[in-house]
Amino acid sequence: MPFTAPIPPPGEQPLAPTPYRDLPRDPGAAAMANRFRIDRSSATEEFGLACQRLIPWPGGEAETPVGAMACFLRPGGDSDPDCHNQDEVMIILAGVGAVTLDGELEPPFRAGDIVVLPRNREHVVHNTGDTELSWVSLYWPLREPALPTDGTDGTNRTDRPDDTAENKEVAA
Repeated sequence: MPFTAPIPPPGEQPLAPTPYRDLPRDPGAAAMANRFRIDRSSATEEFGLACQRLIPWPGGEAETPVGAMACFLRPGGDSDPDCHNQDEVMIILAGVGAVTLDGELEPPFRAGDIVVLPRNREHVVHNTGDTELSWVSLYWPLREPALPTDGTDGTNRTDRPDDTAENKEVAA
């Protein structure tokens, strides 16, 4: 049976039942879903703001491919500068703010926006409003990989000259 959306658009009735709605449930079976709430009272101070770790969750799989945390920044506040070898996506839940990325102030954002922060770029989040700014940050990989020690940033760079002293010694 093909899957149909369980939540129809406003004012419309579902066209067909979903394949999961009428499945028999074993009354003795344990619930499969793990549910918890984003809650500022569960947050601890990190990075100059309040953070609630979401993924991995307590009692969950320890080595997930991604991490997530809910972040709460007081009105007029700034996060500590942060730079990591992980990509990060901010899903803005409430408030207004802006990000400084490598010293450049980016355009402002507000609730409902998604902000993508590339890896290895220093960033500072600013709450530019008069209410708490909150967002969920998803980052991957879960554990920050080490940066290469060969002087490169790990990308295929074409802007490095081939006639560096190091290359001349190898060629000689």
